[in-house]
Amino acid sequence: MTVSPATRRLGFAGLLPAAACLALMLAGGEAWRWTALAIGYLYAVLIFSFLGGVWWGLAVLFADAPRWTPLAAVMPSLIGLASFAPWLFGYPWPQPSLILVGLLLLVSPLIDRAIVGAAPGGDAWIILRVQLSTGLGVLSLLIALL
Repeated sequence: MTVSPATRRLGFAGLLPAAACLALMLAGGEAWRWTALAIGYLYAVLIFSFLGGVWWGLAVLFADAPRWTPLAAVMPSLIGLASFAPWLFGYPWPQPSLILVGLLLLVSPLIDRAIVGAAPGGDAWIILRVQLSTGLGVLSLLIALL
């Protein structure tokens, strides 16, 4: 596995929507708070779901991936869907859901590490995943807690 410069740049560009939501919350005042919060939640859930697809692909690529990998791969989509339910039933949303997704993003590279293991080039992948998941996880938590 190799991580090209373009992959790295695009990966970090993927933090821009969450950073924009945080900036909007800080500079846009109360009028933009809920919109920035909802968009920040949606983006975090979309990326978390995307990670599940990545894990599925990695599980197919690495024959020695843990047997639980397919289950782990479908969980982000199911968690994302379930995290939307509080809003449907009138409970506080999206702050609690965004906190959950932000925390899950922070620990998500552990799944990558378990799947990739000691594969050649795997360290570069894990380093990038840690950087991106830490970035989006922290941004998501900041958006949720402001």
